[in-house]
Amino acid sequence: MRGVGLCIAPFFLLLSIVALALLISYIVKSQDLPPLIPSASIITSVVVGIWTGAYIWRMDVEAPRDEPIRFNRLRRKVYVYRFHRNGLRPFSRTAWGIRAEVYDWDDLRAEACSVYGPMGSGGLIETVTLAVVKPGTRQVIDRFHFAHEIQQGEMYWAMAQLFMQQGPHALPTFPRPPRDWNNETVTFNLARRLAPKVRWPAEIDRESRTAP
Repeated sequence: MRGVGLCIAPFFLLLSIVALALLISYIVKSQDLPPLIPSASIITSVVVGIWTGAYIWRMDVEAPRDEPIRFNRLRRKVYVYRFHRNGLRPFSRTAWGIRAEVYDWDDLRAEACSVYGPMGSGGLIETVTLAVVKPGTRQVIDRFHFAHEIQQGEMYWAMAQLFMQQGPHALPTFPRPPRDWNNETVTFNLARRLAPKVRWPAEIDRESRTAP
């Protein structure tokens, strides 16, 4: 779906401009403010249009090309490259952006979720997240996305457990090298072209690749 937002966002911006132009035109012609309900409707349209357009645009353009997770067996740490956004603050600089977070492997639990979403006649949405629990308890203090389907999540989680418990020799042999989203050639999708590449902070990049 990435790239659709670049087409939708200008529509909301145009809607806001048209609504604002209508309000200004009425005031200039009549030399008076319009009635309360039409005024409130126009102002609401302007605010919602700008708000929604900004959010959709930033979601399409500022989200990174990938959100990788690194597992360090020797440190027993998991490094997560996460994109944070806030729908209530679409113009904020601090509420949006990349954060590299570090968790203890022993504090992670895989959670599978299956729900029916509002997709026309209904549709099954599956996802697997990793929950971070408070050490020594079952209290969840954070969650992050792991896989889009339960079957895929089970496979990824099994490979992560094999790697962390036995090492890389326990993993299956893959016929192809892992996909590098940073070096992917994107021809037509403008949103993918504008999306920032994955760049780990230098300290986290070094730590996640080395032993204690």
